Amino acid sequence: MTTAPLLYVCVRPQEGAAAAEYESFRSAMRVPEHEFARHDLVREPLPADAFERYRGFLVGGSPFNVTDPESTKTDAQRRLEADLALIARAAAAGGGPAALFTCYGIGVATRALGGTVSRAFPEDTGPVSIALTPAAAADPVFGGLADRFTALSAHKEGTESLPPGARLLATNDACPVQAYTVGDRLYATQFHPEPTTKAFTERMAVYRDDGYFESHAYDEVAGRVLAASVTEPSRLIRAFADRFGAAAG
Repeated sequence: MTTAPLLYVCVRPQEGAAAAEYESFRSAMRVPEHEFARHDLVREPLPADAFERYRGFLVGGSPFNVTDPESTKTDAQRRLEADLALIARAAAAGGGPAALFTCYGIGVATRALGGTVSRAFPEDTGPVSIALTPAAAADPVFGGLADRFTALSAHKEGTESLPPGARLLATNDACPVQAYTVGDRLYATQFHPEPTTKAFTERMAVYRDDGYFESHAYDEVAGRVLAASVTEPSRLIRAFADRFGAAAG
């Protein structure tokens, strides 16, 4: 049986950062390139046959924020948020492709599915502590993770209220909604599950003047990142790929 691959959905205007993010996802999933396609949603709309061609979507981060005033959003941002909302609704409805939304993506998914997003839950750039909820233990993607682990994060907004029907999977004090699922095919994480610490510092260099941290503190922040152990987040990506990827079903 011929199956469609997983698709990396790029929502980063910076092509170098997007290429590195794709490689981080692919390495974390341990899949070959022919099983992991990529699509630049910043520059091209979602293909009309995307839901027939792909078994799962992985949405990366972005310097965009869903809470940006609509009047300040570019045409590209408005269009890509509409396409991401289509992916979120299709995955949440079940019966079709799965989706994993990360960082910026969780905000788009939350709003599209009826939850709320606000600027009340930012987290500084660097390692953060994540605690799984009891619901995560029985989840096929999160169930194999340690109850507590360290992940990498950098964001200016967060989910304020979950979408109807969502199950909270992970939390912490600064940003209580760190991960959730809707149905059995829609997953969203506030933290970045895909990068190694080295890859994350390279991404930091691209965005050092974008307000995530004081640019003069790059070396200090990068040092904290490189000293962190982030073994668990990539395991959830592998679990997602095993369950929904090209080799599945």
